[in-house]
Amino acid sequence: MPVLRNMQRLTLALAGLGVALATTSLAQAQDVAYPTRAVKILVAAAPGGNPDIIARALAQKLTVTLNAPFIVENAPGAGGVVAATSIVKSPPDGYTLFVADSGSLAIALATTAGLAYDPRKDFTPITALASVPTVLVVNPDLGFKDVKSFIAAMRAAPNKTNYGSPGIGSVHHITMAVFLAQSNIQLEHIAYRGGTPMVDALLRREVQAAWSGIPNVMEPIRLGKLQPLVVSTAERQPTLPNVPTLAEEGLGQFDIATMMGLVGPAGIPPAVVGKLEKAVATALREPDMTARLDSLGMTFAPEQGAAAYTAFISRDIDKYDRASKQAGLTKQ
Repeated sequence: MPVLRNMQRLTLALAGLGVALATTSLAQAQDVAYPTRAVKILVAAAPGGNPDIIARALAQKLTVTLNAPFIVENAPGAGGVVAATSIVKSPPDGYTLFVADSGSLAIALATTAGLAYDPRKDFTPITALASVPTVLVVNPDLGFKDVKSFIAAMRAAPNKTNYGSPGIGSVHHITMAVFLAQSNIQLEHIAYRGGTPMVDALLRREVQAAWSGIPNVMEPIRLGKLQPLVVSTAERQPTLPNVPTLAEEGLGQFDIATMMGLVGPAGIPPAVVGKLEKAVATALREPDMTARLDSLGMTFAPEQGAAAYTAFISRDIDKYDRASKQAGLTKQ
């Protein structure tokens, strides 16, 4: 069962987290007077987007665990760069946090000219949270039931179809860019301010196709308002078991999913980081949290804890640097 699998992943992740916490001094984490006032969690998504969903679920748990309000604030735009830039300018006291993802921490470095921050130096990684695979969806009235027929039609009429993304430099944008390069097709790009506006545009027929985080499109798919063609990962997803991978369709290897994690500005005291690590681990262990994220197609991250998440961010930067070059993207 999907929930059981996620519980098994979570058990292994929490075992790794115990090692990471040892390096931050649990005694300090328990004794530090934090938080003593409200904590803001910034998300680079509109309400209803994937980072917003996980941030609000986490905020509810942390409010109880740490006995202080955790308040979610939405700041969509520019693939997360707007929110990330705001975070690096915040005081490093643990009272302004950010549910970041691969877009703001890795892709932006490869696609944004004059980026105002260095993802490797300007953040305090606290812990990874969950990965979110994407699915290629199209308007049902186009008549495509599989990705091969979609590609064939797009090759026959280049640049005649629009696709949407939550913003230039978002994981959805780079996923499509890699897909277009790998499939040798051309579509016109229209960027929106977040995943929810992008899905709304799909439903209004402003755009005809998009790679979307699975949680955002589960209901439209169920209602027949969007047609899924293929998932972005190497394996099928439990929430969309009938949707194949690109490899299954004979279109080569393809494995892209955004990782969401909790970060703050550089310089947050280790004791505060340790306290947040422990509280997040407690939150992720709650059965209702596990069931909620699993039902949305989110996979618990094995890179739990500050040390593991820091190492993951470095690998993610290298991964998307290669992907952007493969897709022929240039910094804008």
